[in-house]
Amino acid sequence: MRKKFYLIGTMLLTLILLLVACAPAAPTPTQTSPTQATEQVKPSELKFITVVKSVAFNWFKRMETGIQQFGKDTGITAVMQGPSKADAALQLQVVEDAIAQKPNALLVVPFQTETLEPALKKAMDQGIVVISHEASNAQNVKYDVEAFDNAAYGRHLMDELAKRMNYEGKYVVFVGSLSSTSHNEWVDAAVAWQKEKYPNMQLVGTKNETGDDTQKAYQIMKDLLKTYPDIKGVQGSSAVDVVGAGQAIEEAGLQDKIAVVGTSIPSYAGELLKTGAVDLITCWDPATAGYAMNKVALMILQGEKIVDGMDLGIPGYEKIKLVGKVIYGSAWVDIDKNNMDQYPF
Repeated sequence: MRKKFYLIGTMLLTLILLLVACAPAAPTPTQTSPTQATEQVKPSELKFITVVKSVAFNWFKRMETGIQQFGKDTGITAVMQGPSKADAALQLQVVEDAIAQKPNALLVVPFQTETLEPALKKAMDQGIVVISHEASNAQNVKYDVEAFDNAAYGRHLMDELAKRMNYEGKYVVFVGSLSSTSHNEWVDAAVAWQKEKYPNMQLVGTKNETGDDTQKAYQIMKDLLKTYPDIKGVQGSSAVDVVGAGQAIEEAGLQDKIAVVGTSIPSYAGELLKTGAVDLITCWDPATAGYAMNKVALMILQGEKIVDGMDLGIPGYEKIKLVGKVIYGSAWVDIDKNNMDQYPF
């Protein structure tokens, strides 16, 4: 009888050990997926921080309205931060401070992408979702969100400038920073397009760097008018480039002789559009771009896959183009004195 009980006990013990060995292991904290993490946290407990080039710019004040709207629509705490002026070192400090707040997502519009890369890597290593804008060459990001293909935009700017120059003559180009990815992509594409399509036009000088400073753009333009008195065209990249250039041109009484086109918004260039010192500004709505960046970050946290051709549910991003980690929309608009009232920002 004792042998029988011993045999039964041995069989039961073996069965228990087999069941334990076959059972799935309990997930550890490091195995929790972004989707699971988001599902376990209420939207009001999530925090997204957008760091821009400078909180002093009207451009980014407009972007903040889109970020705030995203927060209202989702219940997520969505805030914008940035330095008081466009400066790479100052922006890096703001990014570092933002990382210290341990947000769920960090959205950045870099003044100098390379300067931020180590900090963005640190954020990603900490599990923060990092999304950039105007930085298609950014490495330490999950995605970069662009309002449009930068090369196509640059070619469009050149087409508009060439038309107003009657397809001939000298022109100059401006960028906010020589290390600003988007600005340089626009200008490089524009110049290459001019050489291919408009051989009677001529770029004079090199890229003029304004530091996103109206006064600097104004002074550079004054100097250019002395060096090249026969200039017929100007292409600007920073939102204030055409403003400073336009002011210098208007001061010299040359608004009817020099064509000025470039990226800006009506609150900056509106008065110069009215006088003709600036002929055309092109832009995308910064509010929409700010909303799109935050929307993409939320999609990632929810485990959604970003695919080519998808609709983000945001104007200008209804059918995105995905190239690597860069998301392209088709959201630029042309603004002149005739339609500027339609864009109150």
